[in-house]
Amino acid sequence: MATEANDSVDALDAELVLTGRITTASNATFLARIGETVVVYKPVAGENPLWDFPDGTLAQREAAAYLLSEEFGWNVVPRTWLRDGPMGVGMVQLWQDIDPEQDAVNLVAADRLPATGWRRVLDGTDENDREVTLIHEDSDALRRMAIFDVIANNADRKGGHILALPDGHRHGVDHGLTFHEEHKLRTVLWGFTGDELRPDEITAVERVRTTLYAELGEALSELITPLELDALDARCERLLSRGRFPAPRGHMPAVPWPLF
Repeated sequence: MATEANDSVDALDAELVLTGRITTASNATFLARIGETVVVYKPVAGENPLWDFPDGTLAQREAAAYLLSEEFGWNVVPRTWLRDGPMGVGMVQLWQDIDPEQDAVNLVAADRLPATGWRRVLDGTDENDREVTLIHEDSDALRRMAIFDVIANNADRKGGHILALPDGHRHGVDHGLTFHEEHKLRTVLWGFTGDELRPDEITAVERVRTTLYAELGEALSELITPLELDALDARCERLLSRGRFPAPRGHMPAVPWPLF
């Protein structure tokens, strides 16, 4: 379960104290505490330059992803905000304690596919030339995350960016590569391709699109560019007009690398 936190602004604006570094991250990422609340802290100063995203914008995109998640109402992204810290302004997100016994995404031997409860994504071979298949859960939580990724234009939905919580909920994290005005969707959640959207999913996308011209749009305008806001609106319109999960398109890879 997520660490219990005092949700008051004053509590989360208290001193942020570093307690460790997450060395597997590609950008500077720290474990920290605000009082008794455990958080992840990613300072803007620790972001590595990217060829296809503007420098120094990843923390803002993470904060924007949380606002989009909140408008969907699906709790895809843990609470995330911008604030100052020991290394300057950065993204802060509530830490989540995962269940190590659960896997929302898995790589299995091609001849050992589960009979039910999973969706097939792609086939390939491992380092020993054995045939393997990438699969993910067939669950409402991952359907919603997949829709969120389409609208956010998530270019980096790795299997490791899906946190399996003990109660069965799934959180998505690491949303720095989102909201680009060009199509960049790279995800391991292609198993729903072609499925029709359910009425509640359509309603959620419609709500997001409507609020882009009200409170959500005003908040996002502080974090992403006008062109990126227009592209977000266009992605909502496209998904609603087609009414089903999209398939990969374009010349770019459809999945991130590494997959996990």
